[in-house]
Amino acid sequence: MKRTSLSVLLSTVLAVQAHAQDPYWIQVEAEPTLTDGQFRANDYDATFDTVNGFLSASGWYSIALGPYDRDTAADMLRRLKSQGLIPGDSFLTDGDQFRERFWPANAPAAASTTDAPTLAAPAADPAPITPPDETVAEARASEATLTRIEREELQIALQWAGFYNSGIDGAFGRGTRAAMSAWQAANNHEETGVLTTAQRAELLGQYNAVLDGLDLTLVSDSRAGIEMLLPLGVVEFASYDPPFARFDTTGDIDAQVLLISQPGDSATLAALYEILQTLEIVPPEGARSRRTSSFSIEGMNSRIHTHIQAATDGRVVKGFALVWPAGDEERRSRLLTEMQQSYRELSGALDPSAVPVDENQSIDLVSGLAIRRPLSTSSGVFVDDGGAVLTSLAAVDGCGALTINRDYSATVAFRDAETGLAVLRPDTPLAPIATGAFDASVPRLSARVAVAGYSYGGVLPMPTITYGTLEDLRGLAGEEHLKRLSIRTAKGDVGGGVMDLSGNLLGILAAAPTEGERQLPPGVGFAIDTDAILPVLAAAGINAAPASTNGALTPTQLTNLAAEITAIVGCWED
Repeated sequence: MKRTSLSVLLSTVLAVQAHAQDPYWIQVEAEPTLTDGQFRANDYDATFDTVNGFLSASGWYSIALGPYDRDTAADMLRRLKSQGLIPGDSFLTDGDQFRERFWPANAPAAASTTDAPTLAAPAADPAPITPPDETVAEARASEATLTRIEREELQIALQWAGFYNSGIDGAFGRGTRAAMSAWQAANNHEETGVLTTAQRAELLGQYNAVLDGLDLTLVSDSRAGIEMLLPLGVVEFASYDPPFARFDTTGDIDAQVLLISQPGDSATLAALYEILQTLEIVPPEGARSRRTSSFSIEGMNSRIHTHIQAATDGRVVKGFALVWPAGDEERRSRLLTEMQQSYRELSGALDPSAVPVDENQSIDLVSGLAIRRPLSTSSGVFVDDGGAVLTSLAAVDGCGALTINRDYSATVAFRDAETGLAVLRPDTPLAPIATGAFDASVPRLSARVAVAGYSYGGVLPMPTITYGTLEDLRGLAGEEHLKRLSIRTAKGDVGGGVMDLSGNLLGILAAAPTEGERQLPPGVGFAIDTDAILPVLAAAGINAAPASTNGALTPTQLTNLAAEITAIVGCWED
């Protein structure tokens, strides 16, 4: 049973609390995002009965114990600190900065049927006020009225400006004072080490200038049950495609925001985590973090930087995604911080059954978003028990990244330009069901052959078998390492195994030769033969399996063997 070590203490506290006239709180933490706030509040809830979470006036998510009367709160603060149960910088507060409660979480109500999110009514612009000049004493006095969050914001702004490199703790020690003096000197102010009210406004104005033009607006989406600041200067509401409310780009900045909302628990969250990583807007490179009740994803390539965060309270899964152009990191990170700090969950969630059904449905789309697809796909043959794949060099040239069987990242372990062969190794070893067996004997002309390959780019779950005949033991120009075939293959078959009807490999399907404007007749194909393959495999440190099958296989047996030894090779941009 939790809380046993504090049961007596907390019972006393709760009794006093019931008669408290002037409530006080022990603030133990403040987190920048709702996800972090919920996670930490849940941690404290395992020990304390009186955990509350509030969105503070600064936009941070405060975690507090209480409420208590002031004397009890002070006694609690001292005892819990001495026992190491709360952070050493925990402090008393009257809760004046607290706004909406986010913990304990409330059960969601039914979703609204409104068609689009609403915008918060803009406040009237106040008349500009120019703070009067202040003496150092007056500046210190005005500084003393700042909250800890406001003091931390000044340290963050000084850090952004390049003058401060210590911790963000809200304590104006020697390092912060030196940074203030340096900033004053750089901005033609007297170096006092104490910022006046006007100078604090100037510093924060510089810090926030990067957000100019984004038109940050508080959007309250009652259908999704999410409220947060969105950059409506660059995106606008496009559609509801559960579990997403989509805000697509409106101009030159190729940005996108997704509000994530659906009923569900940790299992739903885990499934969403996997699905999101198949999307085109989520590059595979970047940090991933997944816990039982929350996850975050960073995806980066040369084109975009995507951040996704989501969490569940056991009833609904909510979060958001920001897709931003690569190379604009300062503005992206500042915008992300503003979005995280303003994020607030309302009641309601998008109805998963409300997905539109029309003639534009596609297996390449998830809730209206394109699935990440390779530049091209080819075929290959497993050649050792660690998952090494032999394929055509044409299948891997010009690729930023490679995969084997869709899910396994791979690299080129060996390439041979003379034969046009490449050997791939998976970054994480995998165990194929079987490996190809190579027949080094001379095949009979006009013999039936079969090519096993992923003709349709992986649309089908198994390789296709295409039948043809062996037309010549050499290439058109007498190439000794090629065999000419009469067969109609597809581009995706390149790199696949060329087998006899016993399932032994006679070679690897080569890419069609290109000779300027000369076009070969349909049905002409070429195999890189076994005599050329075996030295390449040996040079790559692979002992090729010799042919062992006797007698012709049935079409079903040949298809099953092809499925075991054939790999799909994905060529990706990055």
